[in-house]
Amino acid sequence: MKNKFNIHNLTPAQILSIGYLVVILLGAILLTLPIATTDGQGMNLLDAIFTSTSATAVTGLIVENTSTFFTMFGQIVILCLIQIGGLGIMTMSTLFALLLGKKITLRERLIIQQDLDQFQLSGVIRIVKYVLGVTFAIEGTGAFILFLRFLKDMPLGKALYFGIFHSVSAFNNAGFDIFGNSLENFTGDITVNLVITTLIILGGIGFAVIAEVYSKRTFKNFSLHTKLVLSVTLILIIVGTIVSFVLEYSNPATIGNLPLGKKAIASYFLAITPRTAGFNTVPTGALNSSTIFFTIILMFIGASPGSTGGGVKTTTFGALGAVLYAKATGREDIEIYKRRLGKDIIYNALSIVLIALLLVVTVTMVLTITEDAEFLDLFFEAVSAFGTVGLSTGVTGGLSVVGRILIILTMFAGRVGPLTIAVAIGERKNKANIRYPKEKILVG
Repeated sequence: MKNKFNIHNLTPAQILSIGYLVVILLGAILLTLPIATTDGQGMNLLDAIFTSTSATAVTGLIVENTSTFFTMFGQIVILCLIQIGGLGIMTMSTLFALLLGKKITLRERLIIQQDLDQFQLSGVIRIVKYVLGVTFAIEGTGAFILFLRFLKDMPLGKALYFGIFHSVSAFNNAGFDIFGNSLENFTGDITVNLVITTLIILGGIGFAVIAEVYSKRTFKNFSLHTKLVLSVTLILIIVGTIVSFVLEYSNPATIGNLPLGKKAIASYFLAITPRTAGFNTVPTGALNSSTIFFTIILMFIGASPGSTGGGVKTTTFGALGAVLYAKATGREDIEIYKRRLGKDIIYNALSIVLIALLLVVTVTMVLTITEDAEFLDLFFEAVSAFGTVGLSTGVTGGLSVVGRILIILTMFAGRVGPLTIAVAIGERKNKANIRYPKEKILVG
């Protein structure tokens, strides 16, 4: 009798899920070491798992202040987890395999294909090399510019370290900071705001999109995927900036007392950071309820496929928007930019959104039972965890044991992907291709 738990019997989705789980556990163990915390006691196991999950899922939710609670060793562990989580388990594994001269098997290529959200199996190793090169080039450039800016306020070594940490955290859409109050000291700083938001956007649109924009240059030559990612991203940024500006214009606790130019910069940042980044230049807990709810919508949509971000993804949102447009105009085909979407794409998009909604609603409902906090704050926390955003209105540190476990599971699901989790749990081989008779039902 064959051993059903043999790794060779596992599907790519199951291997990916297990891979992220292993990294999280290893990171948690390192954070429990005395050398990882400033008090020399190490982090308790549950909080270590929470922090490790948050870093690997590139979320940014924290139960302890990263700048004061962790030593440089602990912060570097978190930074490594962010890099691994942002690039993907298989990308980092392939890097080490290539450095060691190891041959990449067909099975490993299939897992890489799924981890990077690629359409085709051919050329995945070349794509991995490209992803690594682009990542280190962008992070290095961002780190250098931030280093020059921070050099005005701190010693050379500290400025370099802060530049590297925040560049990696921003590009990987993680939101971890070592200032202690995110980026609230730089609300109107044009350099910090533009560098961080640019890193967030580049990390959030996906490596395939970056490659295509670089190689083809003109919009008409782009693939439908790239066109949709860029269009939805631009729309979300513009709408997000305008809505945030209008809703927070008179709020003295956020941007109300700022001059017009700084209001615009802060509003732009407010539109970018819910795209799974987690940094903030104004206190999130001080936002108006309307802004918080709007931010929840942006967090739920999230970044783009094949990127360092989470959420249901911009293309999913765009595809479902096209479905609504087709239905409203009486079209049979789902069309975007004179291209037709297949039923499998629509089914996947619907499945992702429904699974995500079910997860978020369930987690929020349980949190309202276990936690002593306002509903909107708990809803915000659940969506932030699922979208791997990391923004919080301030309830994270006060979560109960049950609440922390729920958020850990939600962050994990958000990073691996709701559809991947569902497939990993329920995937099985069809023994027969059976089609049953068709029958109609009334809906709506």
